Amino acid sequence: MDRKRIKDVLEKHLERSSPSTSRGVVSKERERLAAGKLPASLGKAEKVSDGEEFETDSEDEDSDISGSESEGTSWISWFCTLRGNEFFCEIDDDYIQDDFNLCGLSMQVPYYDYALDLILDIESSDDTYTEERKEFIELSAEILYGLIHARYILTSKGLAAMLEKFKNRDFGGCPRVYCCGQPCLPAGQSDVPRSSTVKIYCPKCEELNYPISMYQGSIDGSYFGTTFPHLFLMTYPHLKPQKPPQQYTPRVFGFKHHKPS
Repeated sequence: MDRKRIKDVLEKHLERSSPSTSRGVVSKERERLAAGKLPASLGKAEKVSDGEEFETDSEDEDSDISGSESEGTSWISWFCTLRGNEFFCEIDDDYIQDDFNLCGLSMQVPYYDYALDLILDIESSDDTYTEERKEFIELSAEILYGLIHARYILTSKGLAAMLEKFKNRDFGGCPRVYCCGQPCLPAGQSDVPRSSTVKIYCPKCEELNYPISMYQGSIDGSYFGTTFPHLFLMTYPHLKPQKPPQQYTPRVFGFKHHKPS
């Protein structure tokens, strides 16, 4: 069974284990998330205001989350440096080891104990894993880390870690002309897993936009949640910019274009 089929099976399992996500009509955005795709408008290069282009890497780079690249590198550090995972901060081991912080997650993630051991670099005594089972555990670890991450970034340590990434512009800038590249923050449109992909929130125009990278744009938005960007700006109010003083005015032959009454 290849990785795509394993991911499909895992998604079905997660849907069954989360009744709140299985009701209603599945949105187009959720379908894109399950397929790891972005809207067509981001699937090819598009010009933005300052002449930059959206990333359009077309090669398939399925990540192998079974271990770190080099000896001595933790799984968490290795995972956060993978291409497309730039939005994630590194979670303290102490936070993950506190069962209180993980309350309820064991019911949402299959192979929970194995996935948790993988995240914490705890070697399993079971050497009888099949390749298929290893793939399930690796994907479960990725999902579990994302769910823990959504909680961690609401703590004081998590906010401080995201502050450093914000200062480094790891989340990208706003594509709107009058925002002048204002650094953005990752945000989810829902706290329910598999509902929508992550977006970037601009503190200046207070609008949501798709991330520039197609890899970042396929991440589940619930790994950042709806609260984070606003709590971040409440915690660090000096980072909240003024709204743009200018607005674009449509003109025809130099005259303002008025909407028909």
